[in-house]
Amino acid sequence: MNIRSTAPTAAERLLSAFEGAMGIPLPVRVRCWDGSEAGPDADVTVVFRNRRAVRRVLWSPNELGLVRAYVSGDLEIEGDVFRLLALPGLVDRLETLGVRGSDRTAILKALATFVRLGGLGLRPKPPSVEVPRRRGAKHSKARDASSVSHHYDVGNDFYSLFLGPTMVYSCGYWDQRPGDRGAIGTLEEAQNDKLDLVCRKLGLQSGMRLLDVGCGWGSMAIHAAEKYDVSVVGITLSHEQAEWARARVSEEGLSDRIEIRVQDYRDIVDGPFDAISSIGMSEHVGDAALPEYAAHLETLLRPEGRLLNHAIASVQSRTGTEDAPGLIENYIFPDGEVLPLSRTLDAFERTGLEVRDVEALREHYALTLRAWVSRLRGTWDDAVRLAGAERARTWLLYLAASALGFEEKGRLTIHQVLAVRPSDTGSSGLPRTRALWLG
Repeated sequence: MNIRSTAPTAAERLLSAFEGAMGIPLPVRVRCWDGSEAGPDADVTVVFRNRRAVRRVLWSPNELGLVRAYVSGDLEIEGDVFRLLALPGLVDRLETLGVRGSDRTAILKALATFVRLGGLGLRPKPPSVEVPRRRGAKHSKARDASSVSHHYDVGNDFYSLFLGPTMVYSCGYWDQRPGDRGAIGTLEEAQNDKLDLVCRKLGLQSGMRLLDVGCGWGSMAIHAAEKYDVSVVGITLSHEQAEWARARVSEEGLSDRIEIRVQDYRDIVDGPFDAISSIGMSEHVGDAALPEYAAHLETLLRPEGRLLNHAIASVQSRTGTEDAPGLIENYIFPDGEVLPLSRTLDAFERTGLEVRDVEALREHYALTLRAWVSRLRGTWDDAVRLAGAERARTWLLYLAASALGFEEKGRLTIHQVLAVRPSDTGSSGLPRTRALWLG
């Protein structure tokens, strides 16, 4: 007589272990290397393709273990990645899994389950795209150049897949389109509207000289030169960005008005400039160096000159560290630091810059990131061909998680801060009302 075994399957044991350790039910389906499945029918299935995926979690029982498993391909996500990442409390629990004293018993039980499922063995090598241990002083010029290269020098064609023809790698400005009854337009329109918003806030006029710090692929420089007839110096630490930007400048016939340099902001000495834009760059500066950043840019501005700083901010005081366990520090922005808005305002004001306007664009970045995710998914085969499967998975996970980070309250936001360098007489040079200086 055949007696059917009632022992839990690998998938059932694995799902139960995660739910016990995290303290929350997981409304996802789990599939294991032996074909067993557990959990409810759901919009997303987490697939453990082999026992090495379990070993990665056992060696790094927090967010990093699962990130390594996914990036390496040992773990796959079938279905709606947003649905998985949006599970209430998931990110916070993954960040602290294995170190929360109040859950020690459940965590030890989960780890024992991982061992029984084949988690014992040598530590698996990290995926090839993981940042190696950092050397040199944090935020030194050499280390900053290396960090920027890691993130941006991964192939211009790869970035173009999800950024689109504008090649703007920062938050768009999703304004309502005239006559469209609430429609907010395309990604290209949102990025062009953002660039124009920056130009208007800076009060650009024909003949002015603009410094674009962290110029990326040259989009802001080209927009300002074409639409506002200014001359521009754009700087980046990415050689690939600079090569692409110079080619675009040449194609647009703007080489006489735009200079693209591979240069650290600390090495700029040819001021003064009438205006400075810094879009998505100061996150690389770091908390300790932020006062130096603000002070140096202040010296480069003429009296009554304007500075616009467009940067992600944390709602609470959180910064990246060398020991950060998760996705951002180890794969995306090594040494990046997302600071509260108050740190930026304090650094600016201590230099003598006068902050005149702050605008939050949190919802705009969520829309931008979802648009990037959609485009990356739609060009997935090309992304894998251009950047490799590991890097493509890294960027998909990063963009999707970031979108949710901006949609949730209390996590991430983004601000445009407009400051001026007052003249010796105290004049800001700004019109009295916001409507007037926006034009």
